[in-house]
Amino acid sequence: MKPPCEMVVWYVIPAIRSELAKDLLKLGMKQKTISELMDITQPAVSQYLTDKRGSGIEFNDDVKQLIQDFADDLNDGTATKADIISRTCYICKRIKTEDILCQIHREHGQVPADCKACLGSALEL
Repeated sequence: MKPPCEMVVWYVIPAIRSELAKDLLKLGMKQKTISELMDITQPAVSQYLTDKRGSGIEFNDDVKQLIQDFADDLNDGTATKADIISRTCYICKRIKTEDILCQIHREHGQVPADCKACLGSALEL
């Protein structure tokens, strides 16, 4: 059985990055600038934008708004590259309190139906 943190690394963080890259692009930022800001390669940005990476998770409206707010803050300079880790972690913690992580874990982790591992990880908030 894979632990919830492994699900986060393989599925949640890429999905957050994908949404963030898409939101930054909508705000007029170029792929090269997005890659430098997010400290990833330009080809990685391209893959996030075309759903070759980070797709398959549908965030609820609250999570989408957190990501959009972060993109707005990065775009207007309220947030900087230094905020990427803390804001991504904050968004990830919010996702842990939702059913999203449990769904991903069940789809990809071969867990028993009565597993409560993901719910326990939300207690860290």
